Amino acid sequence: MFKRVLVANRGEIALRIIRACRELGVESVAVYSEADVDSMHVQLADEAVCIGKSASKDSYLKPDRIMAAAEITEAEAIHPGYGFLSENARFAEICKSCNVQFIGPSSEVISMMGDKATARATAVANGVPVTPGTDILTDRKVALEEARRIGFPVMIKATAGGGGRGMRPCFDEKEFHKLFDAASNEAMAAFGNGDCYIEKLVLNPHHIEFQVIADRHGNFLHLGERDCSMQRRNQKIIEECPSPLLSAELRQRMGDASVSLIQAIGYENAGTIEYLVDDKGENFYFMEMNTRIQVEHPVTEEVMGCELIKEQIRIAAGESLSHHVLNAVPRGHSIECRINAEDPYNHFAPSPGTIDLWYAPGGKGVRVDTHVYSGYTVPPHYDSMIAKLIVTAATREIAIARMKRALGEFMIRGIKTTIPFQLEILNHPDFQAGNYDIGWVSRFIEEKKG
Repeated sequence: MFKRVLVANRGEIALRIIRACRELGVESVAVYSEADVDSMHVQLADEAVCIGKSASKDSYLKPDRIMAAAEITEAEAIHPGYGFLSENARFAEICKSCNVQFIGPSSEVISMMGDKATARATAVANGVPVTPGTDILTDRKVALEEARRIGFPVMIKATAGGGGRGMRPCFDEKEFHKLFDAASNEAMAAFGNGDCYIEKLVLNPHHIEFQVIADRHGNFLHLGERDCSMQRRNQKIIEECPSPLLSAELRQRMGDASVSLIQAIGYENAGTIEYLVDDKGENFYFMEMNTRIQVEHPVTEEVMGCELIKEQIRIAAGESLSHHVLNAVPRGHSIECRINAEDPYNHFAPSPGTIDLWYAPGGKGVRVDTHVYSGYTVPPHYDSMIAKLIVTAATREIAIARMKRALGEFMIRGIKTTIPFQLEILNHPDFQAGNYDIGWVSRFIEEKKG
């Protein structure tokens, strides 16, 4: 096991990793920007190093400064969390060249699965279903011809996209060229790569993802699925495990496909394979693979009785998966609400500022992952998520009631949050019946306007 791990991230995930290290008897090193000097992960780490100014590009996205921090603190491994450099193949390669263990898969696997077109081809080669689509297209006229061949509606996707960027649904050819250019330009600005491809657009789909994990001792398995269909502009709002949509037969097929894929590519560490499932719950299609821990991993932990961050560290240290993980059996139902510093009744505008009062809910089956506290100032420079509220119960119905109770107890004063909007969703008959898809939130917002 490592003696010291550097956490190359911020916020709740940095704190989550630091806690996992402490329980494993491993020292932790926090890195932070000037804006995060008062963040809880800086206070609770064994050592902390400032790596730059407030903007991500001047701090958390600077590999050289992170590696310098690792060198001066003698960290043996780096956990990247999610976002920032977590899926940066070059950063993983830099870690390897500096003899620092990157807690994640190899740079080669990150490159293979990080490029959407390559990942799609890899899925096809290993018998995993994909939606009808194309290779990379650089000529707009050829792209339109391909869209006609596939049949509208189609989804235009940037191969280097992520977080909803570089994606445009197109329902007829009149708008195609404009939307193709918009997707390409957005991806170029965000990721430095404007290459695009086209897929058949599955109407009213569900977003289902499978948690996979593997070690270097030949253990490859999945830990069930999460339903992430409750999202706005491709950003998840509420996630749950297991999915209310999947039948036992479909769950088996998707799980088998997921394990087959990670075996074929020689995957190591934790990852997530994302699928679209049609509204009948009969067919599934590979979307992409995230070669890192996910924001919503706690619902899997609660249902499967495991701690994924600890497993990541143990795998990177050369150990095998824990016995209880290898023999995990799902139990109960878990729901997560992402608490964002946003005003849901003002177009979800960011709401940075100082939190005057912070009171988190508690009680049986309630978990809060957060880095904030009363008096903490939410900076405007980063993602707006300030907490994850996770509840677990014996059944989905009890879990919904528990989440409503917990959201009602949450007191956050000084900023706006998404809590009132999430309560509206939980009270809606569609959610309570499990009758929702990726487009549900957008339709709900439009209905409210009307």
